[in-house]
Amino acid sequence: MVMPGKALAARPLHFIWIVDCSGSMEFGGKIQSLNEAIREAVPHMREVADENPNAEVLVRVLKFSDGASWHTAHPVKIEDFVWTDLEADGVTDMGKAMSVLANEMKMPPMPERALPPVLVLLSDGQPTDSFQNGLKELMEQKWGEKAVRLAIAIGKDADHDVLKQFIGNPEIRVLEANNPKALVNYIKWVSTAVLKAASNPNAGETGAGGAGLQVPVQIVTVPADIDPSDDVW
Repeated sequence: MVMPGKALAARPLHFIWIVDCSGSMEFGGKIQSLNEAIREAVPHMREVADENPNAEVLVRVLKFSDGASWHTAHPVKIEDFVWTDLEADGVTDMGKAMSVLANEMKMPPMPERALPPVLVLLSDGQPTDSFQNGLKELMEQKWGEKAVRLAIAIGKDADHDVLKQFIGNPEIRVLEANNPKALVNYIKWVSTAVLKAASNPNAGETGAGGAGLQVPVQIVTVPADIDPSDDVW
């Protein structure tokens, strides 16, 4: 119960980009297009966060190629977040990325009182390590299980099966970006419409043990596919 005259304390909402930085992301300018798309999306994320003071949006970037590591060392408030370009090289250790992410979904470092995290996986290929083991580790954490999990397939060579497993909900499709325009379109959508839904104060219970809103993305419309004649990847 909120006492009269007292505002609700902002609940943290962790928004994490999980980005494939394998060597194939260099082909066709995919990594460059991704860098530009997310950089352009950041101001829109700030606008969404400003509209909902009940949520404190914290952004991080996890990159994976030969292994996985945090491109952004600690969660950063969206008003202070600055995108730093990623470079592409190496293989596709997506399973390792899931393991690193699983460690951050534990309590601590995750707080008990939070909104469901938004986890966005972007990949153009197939895992070169044990994706299944990494995903199992992630789903064993309550915040990993309750997270809003979305995936963008970059190009026609992306492994849709593993991206569907990451999403874990048959009602949510993998977003397929086969050209820069589509990638910009989908990145802007997850940065605004999905973030707005997830930052709703009713999105989930106070603690990780509550019956959180599993898929707030259901209440927004997925943008239409881009004309396939524009495909370059």
